[in-house]
Amino acid sequence: MARYIGPKTKIARRFGEPIFGADKVLSKRNYPPGQHGNNRRRKTSEYGTMLAEKQKARYTYGVLEKQFRNMFEKAARTSGITGEILIQNLESRLDNIVYRLGIAPTRAAARQLVNHRHITVDGKVVGIASYSVVPGQIVGVRERSKSLEVIEAALAGFNHSKYPWLEWDENSKSGKYLHKPERADVPENIKEQLIVELYSK
Repeated sequence: MARYIGPKTKIARRFGEPIFGADKVLSKRNYPPGQHGNNRRRKTSEYGTMLAEKQKARYTYGVLEKQFRNMFEKAARTSGITGEILIQNLESRLDNIVYRLGIAPTRAAARQLVNHRHITVDGKVVGIASYSVVPGQIVGVRERSKSLEVIEAALAGFNHSKYPWLEWDENSKSGKYLHKPERADVPENIKEQLIVELYSK
C-alpha cells in the first residue's frame, strides 16, 4: 500500500500545525519551509486556500489523492452534509480508530500495527488500514500482540474519555465503535466546507 514517506516536519511547517503529532521544530520555526519561508508575504488565492485545506486533511489522515477523491465522492452520494460525512468516513478508517483508542501513538504507527496484523475487528485479524469500521464493531489487539512494548507504552496513561464515540475495555484491550462522531467532537482543525467547494468547482 503506497503512503507518504517524505519529510513530515516540512509538511507540518507548511500548514503551521503538528498534523503528524507533536513536533518540536514548529515552536522554533513556525513559518513555511524553504529558503524564503520566513520572508514570504504572498497572499494565497481562494483556490490555493481550498487546495491547502484538502492537502492538510489528506496528510492528517494519511490518505492518498485517489483514495481521498473516492471518499469524497462516496460522501457526496450519501444524504446529509457532505463535509461532515467525509470527516466521519475518515474517522471510521481502521488505522484512525486504532490511533483514537490509544493503541498507537500516531496514525502512522497505527497503520503499521494494522498492516502487521496485530489488530482485530470483531475477533478477526484485519490487515487493511483503510478498512471501514461500522458502529457496533469492536476493534482490539490480537492476543499474542498485547505485550508489545509499543502498544503498552501508547496505552499507558491514555485518556479514553476524550472520544465519546468510542468505548474502551481495559481488560480485553479492545474498544467498541459506538456511533459515528459528531463533527464538533472531532478535534482536527479542518475546514471541510472548503474541501467540498474545491471538488465542486
